[in-house]
Amino acid sequence: MPPHLRTPSALGVDFTERTVHHGPVGLAVRDFGGAGVPLLLLHGAGRTLADWSPIAPELAGRHRVVAMDLRAHGHSDAGPWTIPAVLGDIAAVLEACDIPDAALVGHSLGGMLAAVYADAHPETPAVVNLDGHNEGVPELYAGLDRETALRGMARVREITAAAAGRVLPAEVFETVLEEQMAMGERLGIPAALMQEGAARAVAETPDGRRYLRPEREAGLEMLDRMHRLDLPPLYRRLSCPLLILRAGRLVRQGGELAWFDELMAAYVRGLDGVLSELAAGHPHITVETLDGASHAMLLERPHDVSLRIAAYIDRLSLRS
Repeated sequence: MPPHLRTPSALGVDFTERTVHHGPVGLAVRDFGGAGVPLLLLHGAGRTLADWSPIAPELAGRHRVVAMDLRAHGHSDAGPWTIPAVLGDIAAVLEACDIPDAALVGHSLGGMLAAVYADAHPETPAVVNLDGHNEGVPELYAGLDRETALRGMARVREITAAAAGRVLPAEVFETVLEEQMAMGERLGIPAALMQEGAARAVAETPDGRRYLRPEREAGLEMLDRMHRLDLPPLYRRLSCPLLILRAGRLVRQGGELAWFDELMAAYVRGLDGVLSELAAGHPHITVETLDGASHAMLLERPHDVSLRIAAYIDRLSLRS
């Protein structure tokens, strides 16, 4: 598909959208233009490049900014979801957009992938990881005994695996979307942004049923690869600067999910300790917290996130 301009009417954001091919997989890419140190933006699991709509234009005021849909997400094609395949996708986008020296900025899964890519490509100038962490090891869950932590981790995996690419009847699917919109409203996320992201993530089966991408097979592969990542050792051996921007607020579920709240609180306590130790012992690692923001920081606090990204890249004095 040749490059062409589109403007999402709800958000008023201009960009050039194109497809970049990595083997048989077509990857949807938005180029927001701009000049300066180039940035490649990577979204989280089950999300799309639409999450960057309120942030990318601000960054494009001083950077060349490109965002992509990861394989099996948004408007990108599906394909075997392996780490080498996804790293190849990222390399293909960087080459096609002529930004081989781009810093990588990722949210959630995208932040993890940015660090993994930099580990495999030492020439990467910098990585910004926006609250991208997997569940780690049971010892990470501060205040919980090992068996309790393992049970909680297994339960979370079961829930996420059951939901991956689940095809739903029309009325059930509408309920899921309504729940997502209600959650966005509680977090203060603009409805237009939630709607754009949902529309880009929805896919349909031949018989008219709908689901949220990635497809089930790719989604299960993705979850498995995420679970296997051992991030702290990877962070230690990176040769480029790394900013880890932490969410400062947990969104508590309550009710039947009180067990999940307890698990996540323990996880955050343990993670804070690990990240503090990493930052203290490794000069290339910077850890910051965005107070008051949840894991959905891209959508809740886009201006604050863009300021943190730009300030960090500026401090590094990278050449464009």
